[in-house]
Amino acid sequence: MAPIKADETLISRLVGPRFATGKALFIAGLKQRYSATTTNAIPAQWERFLSYLGKIPGQIGRVTYGLIFNHGEGFEYLSGVEVAGCSELPPEFSCISIPLRKYAVFPHREHVSKLKETMETISEKSFPGAVAVVPGDGPCAIERYGEGFNPETGTGDIEVWVPVQPKKD
Repeated sequence: MAPIKADETLISRLVGPRFATGKALFIAGLKQRYSATTTNAIPAQWERFLSYLGKIPGQIGRVTYGLIFNHGEGFEYLSGVEVAGCSELPPEFSCISIPLRKYAVFPHREHVSKLKETMETISEKSFPGAVAVVPGDGPCAIERYGEGFNPETGTGDIEVWVPVQPKKD
């Protein structure tokens, strides 16, 4: 994503991180490539994806995820849900296996439209005792929209999970 200057007030309001071990899971959904100038199409991707919610074979729960994969000049974004496995999914779906991994977890208390600013702020913060990692083909960040997220208001129960590893001495 193209860098933006983090707002100092956002940095001061950003809570965390807390460190957590995320379980291994499969995330299935719609995946699309973006550049810095096309990110405004992500909400439309979510609208398309939400029409599948509750009807996805093997869907587990109602927590949704936005997975971000850095790829040179642009990035890929997957809007999805946890599934039991990758078979019998609609043909337009991608399925990603995420291994058990440690994360720095940041709550996002602003409107969902401010997530880009939060991501830039997170990249400017240090991780005490850990460093951010870009795991092979895996996501470099995960947006987690919990049960308390309200898609109509764009607020509530949003977290950003960044893969980390302990610092080497």
